[in-house]
Amino acid sequence: MAYCDTASDRLARNSVDGGKIIFPLDRGIIKDLKFPTYRLDNNAQGKFMLSIAFGQSKYYIDALSENIRRGIRLKLSKGIWPQWAPVGYLNDRKTRTIIIDEGKAPFIKRVFELYSTGNYTLEEIRNKINPLGMTGRKNKPLSRSQYQTILKNPLYYGVFRYKGEVYEGTHEPIITKKLFDKCQEVMLRRGKPKKSVRYFVLRDLMMRCGECGRMITAETQKGFVYYRCTKRATNCKQRYTREEELAAQIKSFIQKVSLCDDWTKKILEQLEKDKNSTVQSSRPQQQNLQAKITELDNKINKLIDIYLEGTISLEEYQRKKEFFINEKRRLQETLQDFAAGGNNWFEQAKEFVTSLNRAHCAISEGNLESQKEFLEKIGSNFILKERRLVFSSEAPYRGLLQSSPFLTWRREQDSNLR
Repeated sequence: MAYCDTASDRLARNSVDGGKIIFPLDRGIIKDLKFPTYRLDNNAQGKFMLSIAFGQSKYYIDALSENIRRGIRLKLSKGIWPQWAPVGYLNDRKTRTIIIDEGKAPFIKRVFELYSTGNYTLEEIRNKINPLGMTGRKNKPLSRSQYQTILKNPLYYGVFRYKGEVYEGTHEPIITKKLFDKCQEVMLRRGKPKKSVRYFVLRDLMMRCGECGRMITAETQKGFVYYRCTKRATNCKQRYTREEELAAQIKSFIQKVSLCDDWTKKILEQLEKDKNSTVQSSRPQQQNLQAKITELDNKINKLIDIYLEGTISLEEYQRKKEFFINEKRRLQETLQDFAAGGNNWFEQAKEFVTSLNRAHCAISEGNLESQKEFLEKIGSNFILKERRLVFSSEAPYRGLLQSSPFLTWRREQDSNLR
C-alpha cells in the first residue's frame, strides 16, 4: 500500500507532528479521525494503527530523501551539476545534464569580456546587455546583483562548487579560466567605488603629488578643468595643471607605442608564419602537459583515499582538491591552445601588436577617455610634479617608451616584411 497518497501521510510526516496528533486523542480533545479510505476510532486499536501509519509515512519520507541524496552524489561523482541550470545553460531532461543555451551563452561571454576590461560597472553592463534581450528565469530582465552572481560563478569555466566542495564539471564551458580570474581581479580591485558629483576623466588615474604624496584631485575654474594636489595637512607648493596640458603629455606617451594599420597588418602576417613553423615543434610540450594532467588526476584519486583513511581533515581535503582541479583546468586550457596552434607566445605577441594599434586608434579618435584607458594599460604609479606627469611603465612597453618608436627597427625589418 502506498501511504504517500493517504490522508494520514499528509497529516504527519515526522515523529513530532505524529505525537501532536496522538496526544490530543489521549486527552479526548480529538474524538476520532475520518479519512476518505478509512475511519480511525479513538481507542487503543485505532491509535495503534495510526502510529503504524505515521511510522510508514516517516519511512517513506526518509527513504525518498536518502534516494535523492544518493542521486545527487552520483551526479557529483560524474561531474554533473545537480540543480537548476544557471543563466546561460539549460537542463537537458533526456541526459539529466546541463547544456549551453545558444541564445544566452553569447551574452554571458560578453558580460565577462566587458567586465574584465575594468571599464564597465555592473550597472553599465546591465544597461548594455539587458536591451539586447538578456533575461533570467521566468523571462525577467537581470538585476545588477544577478550579474554579480554570474561573474562570481566558476561553473561558467567548467568547475562548480556544491556544499563547500569543488567538482570538475563535464559540461561545456562558456569562458576560459583565464578570463574568469581576470574578472575576479577587477572585482577585488574595484570594491565599492565612491560616487563623485562630477566626473573628471583623468582623476581615475589615481595620480599622486610628487612633492608631498597626497592624492591629485580636480576642479573647474572659469570653464576649465584643473588638476591639483589636495594639500591636506601639508604646505605643498605645487601649482594647478590644466587638463589640456596633461592630455598633451598623455598623447605624446601613447604616440611612442602606437603602430599604424599598415605596419600592424605586416607584423601580424609575419607572426602567423612564425606560428605555423612552430606548431610541429610544440608536440613535445603538448605531451608534457598531458602528462601533468594525468599526474593531477592521480593526485586527486590519492587525495580521496587519504581523506577516507582519516589522515587529513575535511577542510584540508576540500582545499587541496580545489587547487588540483583548478590547476588541471588551467593545464587543459593551455593544452587546447597548443592543439589549436594558438600557443602562448603567439597570442601574447598578437595581443601586444594589436594593443599598439589600439594606441594609434586612440590618438586618431582624439578621445581622452580612451587615451586614459590605454595609459593605464601601459603604466602605473602616476606622479604629477611641476606640471609634469611621470609613471612606472609596464614591462612590455618599457623599451618603447624609453626610445624612439620603431624608427630604427622599421628600417632594418622593412625588406624582410615586404
